[in-house]
Amino acid sequence: MKRTTIKDVAEAAGVGVATVSRVLSGGSASPETRERVLAVAAHLDYRPSALGRNLRQQRTGGIGLLVPDLTDTLYGRLAEGVLACARSAGEPVVVGSTGDDPEQEAELIGMLLEQSVDRVIAVPSGDAEVWGPAMRAGMTVVFVGEQPEQEPGDDDPLDELLLLDGVRSAPRPDSAIPTVLADDRSGVRTAVQYLKGLGHRRIAYLGGPGHPRRVAAFRQALGPLADEDLIVFAGGSRDSAYAAASSLLQSHRDVTALLAGGNPLGEAAVLASRELGLRIPGDLSLVMYDDVPWAELCSPPLTVIAQPGQDLGYRAAELVLRAGARRPRGVLLPTELIVRGSCGPRP
Repeated sequence: MKRTTIKDVAEAAGVGVATVSRVLSGGSASPETRERVLAVAAHLDYRPSALGRNLRQQRTGGIGLLVPDLTDTLYGRLAEGVLACARSAGEPVVVGSTGDDPEQEAELIGMLLEQSVDRVIAVPSGDAEVWGPAMRAGMTVVFVGEQPEQEPGDDDPLDELLLLDGVRSAPRPDSAIPTVLADDRSGVRTAVQYLKGLGHRRIAYLGGPGHPRRVAAFRQALGPLADEDLIVFAGGSRDSAYAAASSLLQSHRDVTALLAGGNPLGEAAVLASRELGLRIPGDLSLVMYDDVPWAELCSPPLTVIAQPGQDLGYRAAELVLRAGARRPRGVLLPTELIVRGSCGPRP
């Protein structure tokens, strides 16, 4: 007979997986919701093996790794770093793809809890509430590559990082989840300064979900030259990225340089430029955040902001394996501007 899962309880109770996890781990919920979830769980004979105190008592080891897209080259390199570190520690790794969707992310967290996995490395979707049940259940969590959105007025925990052992780090207060990031702000600033040095003034930014630090760095680096009409965001799909790039380049013919905030966005910018008959770099200089194999094979090869994907994963695994030790609040790894043939002087 198939064992009842947390997803079965959520569907029967008409709530999300995150809500079921929150109720069963003693978190906040309305009296009506709590009563309904508990009644359904009892009716279905659901036995949460790893919630609350049972998580510590029944620990089986292992590391959960949650990324938005397993086909993305960056996340593949990140996973390689996690696997290399986990292998050296003799720990198995359970990998899941969230699709950058908070509901799917919550479901995977629930599954990891059921499987008694108590260490998780995640590229978070951006919804901090999804992680409440995991934290209340005693999971050790490390974020990598991204941070959930903060409430307005919250300090950025990486604003006060100090250089230590080749990376920047800061003490971690008990309430904060350690985060391993690439220094995207420095990378974006360097790229914009490079384009300005080539004479470009109408510089556009093509972004996707997340990465608010990159957008903020872009605006700051451009200063008075920043034009909000030239800062465009796409959804998470490749079709959305292509549509956004094509619309931007068609409606703003005076744009002479474009910074793409990720490799799917860079791919979309290259395709849209070709469709519109724009020469790179004759008509449009292009910089892409993240170095991937095809970037060097383009004609011309793309100038990129390279981030150390494998090192990001390795450092995140090191942090999550430091059970009981005082871990830094954040680790910031350097980025590098690699100049290739996709940028030239302003036409």
